[in-house]
Amino acid sequence: MANIAVYDKQKNQVAERELSDAVFNADIKEYLVHDVVRYQLAARRQGTAACKNRSAVAGGGKKPFKQKGTGNARQGTVTAPNHVGGGVAFGPSPRNYAFKLNRKVKKQALCSALSARFKGEKLTVLQDLKLDAISTKGFKQIVDTFEFSDALFVVGEPNPEAELSARNLRNVKVLRADGVNVYDVLKYSNLVLTVDAVEHLEGVLA
Repeated sequence: MANIAVYDKQKNQVAERELSDAVFNADIKEYLVHDVVRYQLAARRQGTAACKNRSAVAGGGKKPFKQKGTGNARQGTVTAPNHVGGGVAFGPSPRNYAFKLNRKVKKQALCSALSARFKGEKLTVLQDLKLDAISTKGFKQIVDTFEFSDALFVVGEPNPEAELSARNLRNVKVLRADGVNVYDVLKYSNLVLTVDAVEHLEGVLA
């Protein structure tokens, strides 16, 4: 079991905690992390790009000119792609970009991402993240105390004060433990977990 220091909001060490090797000290499988990031980004795509093909363009029920005798190539409809204002050939159509990944792959990828933060010494554990009131200034003081350029904060239980205090801070995000995902863990250089978030993640992933 790996050990990590537990700090309060003033960056004073108040305890030390063991971390599950299966969750925070696992082998880093980059290919699984890559697959899950692709999976998350693909699921976010709207897939609404579209254009009119020759059947969707209005008109075109009549031949533009007679078949023979004009000296021009024969044409059957003005909605064909070779006509100005005609339909688009092989254009995009609405589609769903999402694809399936096994639950075990997602779980191992998240363990790899968490382990990468721990092994890279970019994981910080806080005793709690309780604030007396919603205060962007108060939350920024915590970020500045730890000298984070950017950070993902993860709380175990709903914490409206912290979540609302951080939403106007650039490069800072607060997530609940049940919403932790590979993309956000990798997006931010620093990962900050509360003790109850660590317990939640170990309970789910270990």
